[in-house]
Amino acid sequence: MIADSGFCSRRKAEELIQQKRVKVNGHPARIGMKVLPTDDISVDGERLFVPRKKEHVYLMMNKPRGYITTMHDDRGRRCVADLLDDDLGVRVFPVGRLDVNSEGLLLFTSDGAFANDLMHPSRHVTKTYRVTVRPDVTDEQAVQLAEGVVIDGRKTAPAEVRVLTKEPGRVVMEVIIREGRNRQVRKMCEAVGLEVARLKRTAEGPLKLGMLKPGAVRELTKEELKAIRAAVKKPQGK
Repeated sequence: MIADSGFCSRRKAEELIQQKRVKVNGHPARIGMKVLPTDDISVDGERLFVPRKKEHVYLMMNKPRGYITTMHDDRGRRCVADLLDDDLGVRVFPVGRLDVNSEGLLLFTSDGAFANDLMHPSRHVTKTYRVTVRPDVTDEQAVQLAEGVVIDGRKTAPAEVRVLTKEPGRVVMEVIIREGRNRQVRKMCEAVGLEVARLKRTAEGPLKLGMLKPGAVRELTKEELKAIRAAVKKPQGK
């Protein structure tokens, strides 16, 4: 709380508490004690103003191709942070990633616990992709993708694969996975001899990209946040 007020660093605050210079409601403070925003906190008799913590932010972006999933790039490349408003009031970070040539649904939050839960492999939260490949997809290749292929020395978990449209030299598939390995869908397709021309994440668990325009960002609704929290608490496909 002392650090939150801007009075000093957390380490310095602990030193002040050990020196018995901090009081909470007139009583000496202890390291680790719980303090409420309504409590009266003082240092050397001077009352501190501790602002209420800002609520966490949960955002959905339709990431365009050509942007890397990072909040800062030393090489000056375009990054997803460029598409966020400067006046969010809190520091957010991407939940997971999409490679520079991929697009679609990308979540951002200031809630570290939520992000860790969502990305944890044990949660098995589904990720849905619309994948355009060349030149064609055989039944055998589709079965291989669904049953699992070896990438980076380890076989992928079973996936759901559905062919949406077929044109000469071009096929659009829907691929649903329950893992979050690096560039997984691209590597799966490459493993069975398919060239990925376009890859777009259209959903993550119950969250759907919908009609959100490329580069646009919006807050999750209360209903969406409730649904994704439920998906995290109860692993899907189990």
